[in-house]
Order: sequence, then structure tokens, then C-alpha cells
Amino acid sequence: MLKLVIRNSLYTLLFFIHAKAEFRPIIQKQIALIHQLNEFNITSESNITHNEIVEINKQQHSLYTEAIENFLLYKNKFLSYPNPYISDMFLLKKRIKYNMSKGYKYAVLRDRILLKSYEILSANNVMATDILRLLDHYTLEEFNEKMSHKFVENQNNIEKIINNNPLEMLKLSADKKIFRDIAKNYKNYKAILEITSDITNYFAISQEKMYRLNKYQKYHILHLALYFNTLSWAEELNSILLPYDLSVTKIILILFISMLMYLLRTRFYRAVELILLKINLFKKYSQEIIKDIHQPVNYLLIAINIEIALYIYYNFNSVNLLTKSFNVLYAVLFTLIIYRILNTVASIRILDIEQNNTTIKSEMVNVGIKIINFLIFLMGLLLVLQLAGANLATILSGLGIGGFAIALAARESLSNFLGTISILMSDMFSQGDWIVVDDKEGTVVELGLRVTTIRTFDNALISIPNGTIANKEVKNWNKRTLGRRIKMSLGVKYDSKPQDIQNAILAIREMLQNHPQIATEKTDYQHHRKKSSTLVSQEDALGVKRTLFVYLDEFSDSSINILVYCFTKKTVWGQWLETKEDIMYKIMGILEENSLEFAFPSLSMYKEGGD
Repeated sequence: MLKLVIRNSLYTLLFFIHAKAEFRPIIQKQIALIHQLNEFNITSESNITHNEIVEINKQQHSLYTEAIENFLLYKNKFLSYPNPYISDMFLLKKRIKYNMSKGYKYAVLRDRILLKSYEILSANNVMATDILRLLDHYTLEEFNEKMSHKFVENQNNIEKIINNNPLEMLKLSADKKIFRDIAKNYKNYKAILEITSDITNYFAISQEKMYRLNKYQKYHILHLALYFNTLSWAEELNSILLPYDLSVTKIILILFISMLMYLLRTRFYRAVELILLKINLFKKYSQEIIKDIHQPVNYLLIAINIEIALYIYYNFNSVNLLTKSFNVLYAVLFTLIIYRILNTVASIRILDIEQNNTTIKSEMVNVGIKIINFLIFLMGLLLVLQLAGANLATILSGLGIGGFAIALAARESLSNFLGTISILMSDMFSQGDWIVVDDKEGTVVELGLRVTTIRTFDNALISIPNGTIANKEVKNWNKRTLGRRIKMSLGVKYDSKPQDIQNAILAIREMLQNHPQIATEKTDYQHHRKKSSTLVSQEDALGVKRTLFVYLDEFSDSSINILVYCFTKKTVWGQWLETKEDIMYKIMGILEENSLEFAFPSLSMYKEGGD
């Protein structure tokens, strides 16, 4: 019995709680505005003017705008709150069940109308919540598509609500309160249906705005953006900028980002320098590296600034083509920066090698740098292709299938590259060496990956493919440590006395033995002995010649010839010429001291018989 009393008391309390329909304030305001418009449409005797109708429409628009802005301002709170109509619908259903059990058909009708209003508002709330969740997970195009699906889904739900247990409005007297409540609930119900249509339409026309405002909220600048929109001068400017998809907020953000990038540029270089100083490998080269990467880094910062400006202009939405273009540009600039860093380090290391007179060959360094640069270019190209949207797996598999055809097409280039490796491994020549290849003679300028460049003695530049050089006989005049040959044949006259010739030969030999620039058996030389797995003459391998011969050589047609055969200590051509000149002057003096004269080609004629 006590339980029955408590239950009846509870239902009575619920009845009084829901004696009036309670909606959220913004819904209440919209219902009131719709009632004003409907009253004007029903009776022509209303005193409402056209301007008042326009003002009501503006108020409706303002309320919808305010609602969306508030939803985005307090999005997290809104998403975390439960549906505000769930508890109301639960209690209404309980009251409807109670009234049905008591046979209160008018009370049931009143509450069913109110329940449908709550169900429609609940469906709209679910739609709004889902749309707010979509904003953070999709691009603008994807968001528009997903929101359209939500519109259709919400419309289907509302149609089910309307068609389920259709309402039968009876001819009711306005004298009783229950009848007035039914009429009021039905009137509100029709207004809520109209609000539902307005909400859908407003969401549809505010897609880009919602997406942009959500981005503002994500970056914590929505309050600032809404503040600017309330300023009178900003509203005037926005009316001018709107056709160009611009706004005061966008322009302020773009200018702020540009100024920030400009101010941070110097700090960025300082930060890079500090990072380089902490890396032992780059500590010595930090200043040169900063100097060489200054220009590409400037271009990189400018590109980032432009991309951010475009990102803001397109309502914080990434345009696929622009994104790919900027990604490709970043890949190119990043590759250029890496290239400059490595080449700056290499150039300084080369100077150190030259100053310290190390045994590292210049061409080994040059070829190594070119191979590294080629690898940087290759990785940069692959990065560009990847960021441009190409499928690297397909490209690499295609290269594997077409590798044989590529090898055939590039066989000359491959041959020249292998020739480069062969020249380096066999140590045929070095940069600066005087070489002869077939009829081409000159000084080696550079050993490249594909060709070797030679500067001829008449100052022409010749490029010879390395594949050709690797298969040719190469005469290298610089591959010698000690000894550049001097060979002379001194012709004296036939009327010279044998003793004078013998004295001259002894004097020339003694002079050469004691000459400071002529190599003899007593001449020592400096070299770094290397371990070798082959048995070869060390002096022949290093190019050491100390032979010295001065002998009577032959009786020629018009002279008696003396052979002078020796080697200078210096191998440089200019120094060799100086030594040779000095020896020639000394030989002329020796021949003069021994009463010998140089012979010259002559012909003696004898006449037989007669005078």
C-alpha cells in the first residue's frame, strides 16, 4: 500500500514538472521569432511591417551564428555533455504511460506532442555533435561530404519521429487549460520542425566558415577572430574582402606569421650554428657552412612562409596540388643544403690536405666527392618522386626489369666509370702529371667520373674518356723519384789528337761526378717504403735513375762522337733545363781547354789526274 502511494505521488510530481515545455534558451528565442512571422502570415490585419520582418530574419540569422560560434568556442564542453533532452524524454515517457493507465487521453496527446518536439531536438543535437566531431578528422572536401551524409541521416530520423504514432488533433475548446497546453505544444512542435529545416540549411551554407572557425579554435585564436568580427571597421573591410575569400582575421594572421618568420630567421641561423658547434665533425667548418647555406635556407623559410599564408587563405585547408608542389620544393632545397654542407666540408678538407702535404691523392678525393654528390642527387631525386606522389616500389621494380636495357644504353658511361676505377686502382697518373696517350700529350687537369681532362703544351684542353685511357698505353713523365735523363753526342773533328780526346772524356766524367745536380751512385733519395706482395725492383718501381756514362762512342761520317749519358737529381722540367744548360757550358769549356773543336757536317772532294 505504501509503495502504491509513493508511486502515485512520484507520478503526480512528474506531472507538475512537465506541465510546461522547457527548451534551451536559443530554441525558445527561435520559436518566439517563428511565431511572430507565422502570425503575420495568418492574418492580414497585423500591424507588423516589412522592415520588422527583415529585422526578425536578421535576429534568426544572428541566433544561428551565435549558436555555431558558441558551439566552437566551447566545443570540448559541448561534446562532453550528455544529450540535454534524454532525461526530459525519459520522464515524459513515464508520464505518458501513467496518463494512459488513468485514461487521460488529452494529457497523453499533450505529452506526445511535447515528446516529439524533444525527440526532434535530440536528433538535431546528435547531428550537431557528430558534425563538430567531423571537423577535426577530415579535410574541407571530406568534411562537406560527411556532413551531407549527416543531413540525410538526420532527415530520415526526423521522418521516423513524425510518422511514428501520428498525432490526431481534435477540435478542442480553448476554455480548458489542458486544451490550451495541447495547442501551445503543437504550435511549438510545428515551429521546431521549421527550426530543424533552418538548422540544416544554415549548416549547409556555413560549411567553410565552420571549418575555418574550428581551425581558429584549434590554434586558440577563435576569441581573437570573433573579437575582430565585432569591430565596425573590420566589418566594413570584411564586406570588401569577402568576394576574394579574405577577411581581416586572415590578413592579420598572414602578416603576423610573416613578421614572426622574419624575426626568427636570425635566431634560426644562430641555432644551426650552435648545433654545428656541438657536432665535432662540423665544429671546424660552422662559419663556412652557415655562409654557404644562407641562400637556400632563406629560400626555404620564404617557401614555408608562403605555404602557411596559402594555408590560412584556404581556410586552414591543405590544397593537394599546392601541398605536393611545396613538398617537392622542400625536397629540392633540403638536397641543396645537404649538398652545400658536404661540399663545404670537402673543400676545407682539401685545403688541409694540400697544406699538410699528405699522401692522399687529389683525384681520389675528387672522385669520392663526385660519387657522394651523385648519391645525394639520387636520394634527392627519389625523395622528390616520393613527395610528388610517385610509387617508389613500382619505379624501382621497373628499373629492375629494365636494368638490362638501361645497362645496354649506358654501356659507354659504365665503361668510362669502370675505367675511372681502373685508373685509380692502377695509379696510372695523378693530377698535374705530364702524360702521353697516343698522340695526345699534356698535363692532367682532372680525373673525372667519365673523362680525364688534359691541358696540352699549346694550352688546349683535351677530354679523353676514361674507358679509352684504361685500354691505352700511357706514358707518364712524372712517375719518377730521382733522375731525369740528359743524353748528348759530342762530335769533335777527326784531326783531334787521341790524348786530348781522352783527357776531355776524363774531365767531363769528373765534372759530372762532382756536379751538385747530377745523380750518381752516391746520391741518396727519400721515399716511403710500402709493403708489397710482389717481388719488383724498388728503384724501378719508384723511378730512380743514377746511371752516369761518358765514353768515346763512334766514328761517324764527319766527326768522332763522345757519348754523355747521365740523370739530373731534379725531375721538374724547368730545373732540368737549368742543369742541362750549366753542363753544356762546362763541356764547352772542357773541350776548349783540351784544344778540341766541335765538328760539323762536311764533305771533302778529291779530283783524280790533272792539276
